[in-house]
Amino acid sequence: PEDVARVFDRFYRSDESRARKTGGSGLGLAIAKWIIDHHGGHYEVLSRVDIGTRVTLNLPLAKKPIVTTENLV
Repeated sequence: PEDVARVFDRFYRSDESRARKTGGSGLGLAIAKWIIDHHGGHYEVLSRVDIGTRVTLNLPLAKKPIVTTENLV
């Protein structure tokens, strides 16, 4: 849980010993956050000791149409 604030930092890996085994550069969540921020999405991180961490990323599928009096029937 103390690492949650940093998981979106570039090149950050919370457990270096595990990172060597699994690989990765620590860029995945930083890239995902950039995409989410620039496309109007949102994200949530839930972390519990001895259970794990869940990262939820949401992106809008399409822009919502603008409703005006001209296109109302």
